[in-house]
Formats: sequence, C-alpha cells, structure tokens
Amino acid sequence: MDLNVIWDYFIEHLKEEDGIEEAQVKWSAGIPFIYIRSKKSKDDIEYCIKKWSAKAMRGKRLHSDTIFFREEESLYVYRHRFFVPLEKMFCCGNLCVDCVRLKQ
Repeated sequence: MDLNVIWDYFIEHLKEEDGIEEAQVKWSAGIPFIYIRSKKSKDDIEYCIKKWSAKAMRGKRLHSDTIFFREEESLYVYRHRFFVPLEKMFCCGNLCVDCVRLKQ
C-alpha cells in the first residue's frame, strides 16, 4: 500500500473544500504537518480533515491521528499521520493468547 497515493488524495480534496484557500503537507524530522490557510473556524477545519482522511482511508486497514499544533491569523497547523494499526492480522501458529482465531 502506497501512502503517497493516500496523502495526495487527502490533500487534493482538502484544497477543493469551500472556505479553504490553501492546504499543503510539510515533513519535518519525519513527521507530517498540514498547513491550512482558511477563514473557517477551527472546528470546521477539523471536521474537513476528519471527513477527507476517512474518505482517503476507505477500504484500507489504516487509521489517522490529527493533533492541533498552532494557529497564526488564518493559518492553522496540524500534525496529521496515517498509520497501520498495531494488532495481529494473521495467526502465526505459536498459540498466542491474543490470537486472531480467538477473537469473536
């Protein structure tokens, strides 16, 4: 699974949202930050981020995490990442207590 495709889909659709003038992702020390310039409220921006990240992840085993970082006038910065959940996805045959076969 290529996360670049998911990031591209997410950012392109975020840019097209009404009220969002600019959206881009910048990587700093391996951590992705979303820079959004908008006249919308912080709650509306966070709703848009959740909506488009959910649509970008649809059909894939991914999760997203968004944390507000800072705000300057009409520029909002969020730490946002897509990640694979930390859970077993197959049986390894070692009779583990948390085996996927034992889940209901």
